[in-house]
Amino acid sequence: MTYVFEGLLVLHLVGWSIVLGGWLVNLRSGSPARGTFHGALTALVTGLLMAGMIGLKLVKEDVSPLKLVAKFVIALVVTALAWEAHRSPERESRINTTAIGSLTMLNVVLAVFWN
Repeated sequence: MTYVFEGLLVLHLVGWSIVLGGWLVNLRSGSPARGTFHGALTALVTGLLMAGMIGLKLVKEDVSPLKLVAKFVIALVVTALAWEAHRSPERESRINTTAIGSLTMLNVVLAVFWN
């Protein structure tokens, strides 16, 4: 199960890198990249699968449940904002795009520094 967990972790990181990279590339234009929604959805689903594996004790990971909930809520908000941007790109605002990038950065910071 360790290999499955690590494979999910790789996909999770790839999903967040798509969101963050797309935001950084289009920072000046103020519109999210085309793959932002798919990257956020990939990160959300793989994060839920990894949290389920941790909760079922299929892997030996020691993660705070509060950290998992906080990261899930942030990921859900990012995915919802990315869905809105994907669904109607003509109505996309710079505020929404900035929120997507900022919340993604917050999620990465929580993952790294919250023990």
